[in-house]
Amino acid sequence: MEKKPVYVINGFLDSGKTSFIAYTIGQPYFQVQGTTLLILCEEGECEYREALLKESGTVLEKIEDIEEFTTSRLMELEKKHRPERVLIEWNGMWDFRRFRIPNAWRLEQQITTIDASMFNIYFNNMRSLAAEQLRASELIMFNRCDDIDEKDLVSYKRNVKAINQKADLVFEDSEGEIDMTTEEDLPFDINQDPIPLEGLDYGIWYIDAMEHPDRYVGKNITYVGMVMRPKDFPAGYFVPGRMAMTCCANDMTFLGYACRSEKADAFPERQWVKITAGIRKEDFGPYGGPGVVLEAADVEPAAQPEEPVINFAG
Repeated sequence: MEKKPVYVINGFLDSGKTSFIAYTIGQPYFQVQGTTLLILCEEGECEYREALLKESGTVLEKIEDIEEFTTSRLMELEKKHRPERVLIEWNGMWDFRRFRIPNAWRLEQQITTIDASMFNIYFNNMRSLAAEQLRASELIMFNRCDDIDEKDLVSYKRNVKAINQKADLVFEDSEGEIDMTTEEDLPFDINQDPIPLEGLDYGIWYIDAMEHPDRYVGKNITYVGMVMRPKDFPAGYFVPGRMAMTCCANDMTFLGYACRSEKADAFPERQWVKITAGIRKEDFGPYGGPGVVLEAADVEPAAQPEEPVINFAG
């Protein structure tokens, strides 16, 4: 039996979850012939119109306590409604690590909505909860960006990308979607040759290069990184990168791109090296598609930096 698709929309209270779901289920492209089960785990200021629910074939069920959000309870709802698909408006104050769905369902997509005017408050005071919401989301939407300084929005973007590098980020104000990524926002001079990347600058470059690889193709960079050797990499390649703290000391990730070098096998894993390399964009097997690949011009042993971990959390 084919598993039922589950769409999870999370975010803190009044971040726009209900408005997003209401808009989506009302669109022609989102219609299905069967029933849509909408599980509401949190009630905000907005409510779902009965007419909209009826027109879209949606039935609404409420689960008001995380202790009641169990696979057995969800299976009761499955048997009651036999839905074609499931939407879950997750409570932003619930730890997403406790999210479980029945084996008969599959998580199709996770979306996080963020009230940009409240991001600093939530991210600084409830960072662990926020990070769990963001970590596996495929789409992260910042709304209510009006009157927020563009530099702050760029900072929000970097914080989120440090936690979830693959998510699509959308920023919206009252006029619609806004594009705020400019070279002037970067803390380093993109026209230097090579571009020196020290400390946090390396982390910012890594994230920006993932989103805008063409901005760096043909340029050279220099930085100190740690050698890593993924098992699926071919001979002649390694990854010189840096560990980054995205939420707390227990939440670390390694940031690094594949590097082609004649010295790829000369340094043991976790050896610190200073690398100067050119930047290319090409299909690389372990990436599963095109991405940034470094072409080393020079790789030499180096001392561990004074602050070896890039701290996005600070």
